[in-house]
Amino acid sequence: MFRSHVLVCGGTGCHSNRSAEIIKQFNRQIQACGLEKDVQVVQTGCFGLCAAGPVVIIYPEGAFYSHVKIEDVEELVSEHLVKGRIVERLLHKDEEDEPNKLKALSETNFYKKQTRVALRNCGVINPENIDEYIAYDGYQALIKALTEMTPQGVIDELLKSGLRGRGGAGFPTGRKWQFTKDAPGDVKYVACNADEGDPGAFMDRSVLEGDPHAVLEAMTIAGYAVGAQQGYIYIRAEYPIAVERLRVAIGQAREYGLLGKNILGTGFNFDIDIRLGAGAFVCGEETALMTSIEGNRGEPRPRPPFPAVKGLFGKPTLLNNVETYANIAQIILKGADWFAQMGTEKSKGTKVFALGGKINNTGLVEIPMGTPLRQVIEDIGGGIPNGKKFKAAQTGGPSGGCIPAELIDIPIEYETLLSIGSMMGSGGLIVMDEDNCMVDIAKFFLEFTVDESCGKCTACRIGTKRLYEMLCKVTDGKATMEDLDKMEQLCYYIKENSLCGLGQSAPNPVLSTLKYFRDEYVAHVRDKICPAGVCKSLIRYKIDPTKCVGCTLCARNCPANAIRGTVKQPHVIDNDLCVKCGACESKCKFKAIYKEGGKK
Repeated sequence: MFRSHVLVCGGTGCHSNRSAEIIKQFNRQIQACGLEKDVQVVQTGCFGLCAAGPVVIIYPEGAFYSHVKIEDVEELVSEHLVKGRIVERLLHKDEEDEPNKLKALSETNFYKKQTRVALRNCGVINPENIDEYIAYDGYQALIKALTEMTPQGVIDELLKSGLRGRGGAGFPTGRKWQFTKDAPGDVKYVACNADEGDPGAFMDRSVLEGDPHAVLEAMTIAGYAVGAQQGYIYIRAEYPIAVERLRVAIGQAREYGLLGKNILGTGFNFDIDIRLGAGAFVCGEETALMTSIEGNRGEPRPRPPFPAVKGLFGKPTLLNNVETYANIAQIILKGADWFAQMGTEKSKGTKVFALGGKINNTGLVEIPMGTPLRQVIEDIGGGIPNGKKFKAAQTGGPSGGCIPAELIDIPIEYETLLSIGSMMGSGGLIVMDEDNCMVDIAKFFLEFTVDESCGKCTACRIGTKRLYEMLCKVTDGKATMEDLDKMEQLCYYIKENSLCGLGQSAPNPVLSTLKYFRDEYVAHVRDKICPAGVCKSLIRYKIDPTKCVGCTLCARNCPANAIRGTVKQPHVIDNDLCVKCGACESKCKFKAIYKEGGKK
């Protein structure tokens, strides 16, 4: 038994910030102090509060240290672990906290309004140690399913729970399992979609990095329920930490008899293999994913037939994403009624979001369905940095839409988001402030879908390219008011004629910004200005002669030699030469330079 445990975040964010070296330094310092029998260092998955990383939590005190550096480790060991004194300068602090106040992780503003189900073990256990997963009721749901429930009983529990797919569409999970079970055929498959490719989204990756056994257990339960003996996890090779921890977890589960032949002596056989994706966004679509697993180019197939009838290798296949599977064991173990008490009438349970953009507390958030967006932005997210105003939130990534500031009190649930032209998506939540140009945001997401289109259908391959070109005309100040109407018509054509969800949802960012921020489009087209001062073609830098003292600093830093003037005399910018880099504005100590077509 150890008297102290040092938990260090080993998620991708903290890992990139040298958390692995921090762990090594802790072990070196602990050994140097002769504490190796008293203190255990544990590498966990993501704690969630990425803005505070690297994160270290020391128990039993529960001291939550943030922004820990390698050079801080010696002090943490000598003061906290040897002398029992909290290192107050490294404690995580909310804005309203008293100085040097010790606050547990669960008591911080970021965590206290969250409900962690899918993320229950992330930041709590060592993801590479199956014994720690088992200590937190791991594989108890599998034992219950195999020894106390029939396959139909498992599906009935999911139907009763109201769990819906967390990959974006929100299709009832129990119904999908039922369709696969009822499909004729002796060979069936279970697949996991871990090809998370939305810009700014890292929910599924973090679950796999922090709690891989939760997905393995759920897939095994699914295999029992639908009558499958083989499972596949399709994960992009760009996630090496998640891939490695999955491989370790699969090996451990096989060693413990929880995967493979005659699981737990019940006669049930089920095994799981990993298939690596090359990073194609379209392979997040279920039929393209299965085509890729089969060894072919990842392109979607027409539906019907749906995968539950004809999926992998032409056999009935159940496909859910990582977050959906992460809920399964808890539903089986605690019951459908426990899960259904969270959320709303039509959207049960919790949802994980990757909160990013112009927000103080970036990271992973898990909230009950129906939580108002305001609570996520202001309470959990800590508001907008630098006193800026909240402008919009983009949900669903390239497939979703923008929620304007006037709808900040909207509850986050499937139907409500769809009703305003957005969608839940897999869980990316990008926050924007007053300095964001909404036309530029729409162009950013559309450029992404143009690059990621597989090219199989004309509506998506050509339509998204033409739509992107029209947006470029707007941001370049070359569009007409008629072009806005043509853009909207093209959006609906692409939605109605594309083969798969990538093309069908690609116009959503354009349609939602046209709906809620049409005045910005009009300003670009009619007035030839970008109100946010983002679109370079519409920006003109000017110097206020009443503020310019002729220090020449702007002229000396201009890469295009576009600034003229003499010492101690007001300067002038030649906008025909100006490359709109902004170097002059950033260097001016007297705030004499401003953007015309933006904000002074």
